[in-house]
Amino acid sequence: MSPFHEHGVHMTRRHFFAQGSHALGWAALASLAGPDRMASGAHASTGSAPPSLAHFPGKAKHIIYLHMVGGPPQMDLYDYKPVMQEYYDKDLPESIRMGQRLTTMTSGQKRFPIAPSKYQFAQHGQSGMWVSELLPWTAKMVDDMCFVRSMHTEAINHEPAITYIQTGNMNTGRPCLGSWMSYGLGSLNENLPTFVVLVAKPTNTEQVQAISARLWSSGYLPGEHAGVSFRSSGDPILYISNPPGVPPEIRRKTLDGLNALNEINYRNLHDPETQTRIAQYELAFRMQSSVPDLANIASESEATFGLYGDAAKTPGTFANTALLCRRLVERGVRFVQVYHNNWDTHSNVAGRLPDQCRDVDQACYGLIQDLKQRGLLDSTLVIWGGEFGRTIYSQGGLSKQNYGRDHHPRCFTIWMAGGGIRGGTIYGETDDFSYNIVADPVHLRDFHATILHLLGFDHQRFAVRYQGLDQRLTGVEPARVIRELLA
Repeated sequence: MSPFHEHGVHMTRRHFFAQGSHALGWAALASLAGPDRMASGAHASTGSAPPSLAHFPGKAKHIIYLHMVGGPPQMDLYDYKPVMQEYYDKDLPESIRMGQRLTTMTSGQKRFPIAPSKYQFAQHGQSGMWVSELLPWTAKMVDDMCFVRSMHTEAINHEPAITYIQTGNMNTGRPCLGSWMSYGLGSLNENLPTFVVLVAKPTNTEQVQAISARLWSSGYLPGEHAGVSFRSSGDPILYISNPPGVPPEIRRKTLDGLNALNEINYRNLHDPETQTRIAQYELAFRMQSSVPDLANIASESEATFGLYGDAAKTPGTFANTALLCRRLVERGVRFVQVYHNNWDTHSNVAGRLPDQCRDVDQACYGLIQDLKQRGLLDSTLVIWGGEFGRTIYSQGGLSKQNYGRDHHPRCFTIWMAGGGIRGGTIYGETDDFSYNIVADPVHLRDFHATILHLLGFDHQRFAVRYQGLDQRLTGVEPARVIRELLA
């Protein structure tokens, strides 16, 4: 028995009925549309971009998501709590904690001493946003930004928390936000992926968290919507360059042969992943010329490097990654996900947090200004934040000069800019301890619903049938679009 016949015999009953479930409908459509139209649609997945599934015109055509892995301490950066200076080294009142869950890293502590921020704050811009002295460049652009100080989540540890904010579920295996955008809006370019992932190396590497491709998986969506990770040194993508002695002509002939075999497989089994494989091979071939041009930043002006800072010239830095974000967006990439590690400040806030802020502060400023002056900010949504916040009480030893902070899911701060967001907005309020939300809470589901709205999707209708359910990024629990954040 040939391998193709054997593959067909081993097709599962579920797969067989899934493939034939719409056969009658397709036959009726074929009789109405005519053979030419149906034939032209058979290979749509390997040709031009699919039509948008958006429900209405969206403000954002691109997203740059800057994820600070580990959870930035909100009370040291954006959530100013001057009253805490009076509570230095006093125990967190039980009336504030109210028996809420703690991590195993601090649940055994005999005390929960208050650690006021050691950093100075000042108000900036017409909005009067309070910003830490650690972020002088960010302070210059607060009127372009929208601050949400009342984000909250149920996840208290990194693995479920980062999975939750990326995919809408604490369990792995779901499509992430970038995959949903790729699936719903399609590609704006033929020579680069629709969804690109960049991992920036922090200056300080005291306590980095593990991140992997599970975070940019396409889950139950077709594989073509998964993120493509670019490396920070060497070739941006492994094997993007032809081996020595293999000219483009031979590579083209090799791919033609592979595509012919895959087409035979598709005609026999009609597995949509085979078409995905063909499309990805073709994209990889085109990327052999587009990616080196993308990664070559030597053509950038000194004025541009002046915006992002000298670190932008060094591959792998956050500043270099931020510059690549702009280059990717202007070339039509829909979604760029950036991970910057080492924000998990269980200890040594005084030693680590300044390094973290120096990595991202000017680079974020440069990115926003660069997008703005090129006319890209109005159509590009920039998101900055972590998977949860930090505690006001100290983990471990406490002094006026240094302290640590544990995970805190009850409230944290993110900011957004561009892409239909209302600049100069400050939304949500926490108590004096930055421990509980007292006004305008924003759950992760609300956050996702708002992002989908900016892309042109009704989050309740943007669904994919999988395992007998209409699966959505926002899940089945209530979620709302936060319209106060919209321009």
